[in-house]
Amino acid sequence: MKTRMPRASAADQRRRSSLRRSLAAALLLPALAGGFALQALGGRPGEQVFHEVISALSARGIDSISDAQLYEKAARGLLVQIGDPYAELFSPEQLAQFSRETLRNSYGGVGMQITTVRDTALVTRVFEGSPAARGGVRPGDRVIGAAGENVTGQPVDQVTRRLLGEPGTTVAVDYHRPGVGTIHHEFTRERIRYPSVAYAVMLEPGIGYVPLEGFNDSSGEEVLRALVSLRKSGAHAFVLDLRGNGGGSLEQAIRISDLFLQPGQSILRAEFRNAPTENVLARTEPVVPDAPLVVLTDENAASASEIVAGALQDHDRAVIIGETTFGKGLVQDIFRLEGGWALKLTTGRWYTPSGRTIQRPRRMTPEGRLVEIPTDSVADRPVFRSDAGRVVYGGGGITPDLHVDADTLSGAERALAVVLGARASEFNAAVQEMAVDRAPGLGEGFRATPEWRADLYRRLEKRGVKVPLPAWNAGAALIDRVIEDRVSGYAFGDAAAFRRGVARDAQLQAALRVLRGAATQTEALSRVPTGAPAQPTGT
Repeated sequence: MKTRMPRASAADQRRRSSLRRSLAAALLLPALAGGFALQALGGRPGEQVFHEVISALSARGIDSISDAQLYEKAARGLLVQIGDPYAELFSPEQLAQFSRETLRNSYGGVGMQITTVRDTALVTRVFEGSPAARGGVRPGDRVIGAAGENVTGQPVDQVTRRLLGEPGTTVAVDYHRPGVGTIHHEFTRERIRYPSVAYAVMLEPGIGYVPLEGFNDSSGEEVLRALVSLRKSGAHAFVLDLRGNGGGSLEQAIRISDLFLQPGQSILRAEFRNAPTENVLARTEPVVPDAPLVVLTDENAASASEIVAGALQDHDRAVIIGETTFGKGLVQDIFRLEGGWALKLTTGRWYTPSGRTIQRPRRMTPEGRLVEIPTDSVADRPVFRSDAGRVVYGGGGITPDLHVDADTLSGAERALAVVLGARASEFNAAVQEMAVDRAPGLGEGFRATPEWRADLYRRLEKRGVKVPLPAWNAGAALIDRVIEDRVSGYAFGDAAAFRRGVARDAQLQAALRVLRGAATQTEALSRVPTGAPAQPTGT
């Protein structure tokens, strides 16, 4: 998702203020003090019908519902009917959750991630430099009390709400550590930032790797720090991994593109209704101006990820490797309403520097699901040209310069993945539970064993997940990799889990082949076979 948040330039703020005024004039339902009230009615038939329906429901509906609830439901229904699949109305609580969990912006808390294992909130991650880290909290600790209440057995979202709060306030937490017992600690909440770059590593001498998980309010600074650190470690070529990155802040997508492009080069053009077109240009000197760069993409790389990939591709500043991206070329604004409510609305369409729109046709089903409208092969899509004259494609996402499938599974492994995918939540919970039990005392070089596979199979059976034993045994290699990755990440961190998979990551290996020995970006681009991106993308 590419969502524009309040932090912006003065010109952008003026444009948004103008756009908000036009929206306010169009909306029938302004927010008032946490509820909704209808503006004074004019003589238009639609307004009169709406007023009469609300009045009838309020006075005569058989099920009691407050006026505030009626107007809220009407507002939410209006957003469904306008055909904007990305429009949403947020209550104050929903807005805070959206900012924290979807955009991964900073929040007030203690700095740890939790999940439910055996009906208890288990710490799975502790953010570096956070109150939790300074207080000695470790992955594997179980939160049993928070803010003076026993939270054992409570849903993880309820435990989370007790841990969150305004920076500077305190919260008492009790947690249990195996082999130690119960530990009590008073934490002073601080402003916590989700890491967009959880780690940055050297893949091999001279080649640095930066995985970008999202675009939150600190992503640009995190990527900058990672590039500078890797360069000091000897990196002269880089991989920026956008796979699975669903987007986020437009401003941060611009900031990250700015790290690689020359001042004055275009990053995007955005067109809006009732507002001037914006042409966004790179403004600062690039931090790695000449270093060969590969950007990895997949079908889940969307929106802000596509802005970065599209700008770098159009200017021949990166080799795009992987799979065609999601295809979301729309801009959403978040409009603050009275009483802490907020409206997310699609307000514009953006284009890459060469003039491409990458929006993939989609529609909303009556059930509220966003589904793709099948498209033709990439060969039938609009053709554009990069700065150097290379063919790039519009419509339907960013097509990679070098298409490499992520799926390296055998037939038996794919069949097992389909079975497990149908019960993904139960499978993930069972693997997480097993990781907690197996991680203590392991060395980083551990390997999954047949006994571990049998253990996981039993845990799945207890959760009601029935997997045919022949299919389970045929997909043993897949199960072993999943177990090893999860246990390794839990016990030794994300970087250790990543390193285990480098050798079997086909897309990453293709990136290494392109970058090894390349002195310039032009040389790296020359290693892409002619016609490589012409892959079918229809569904």
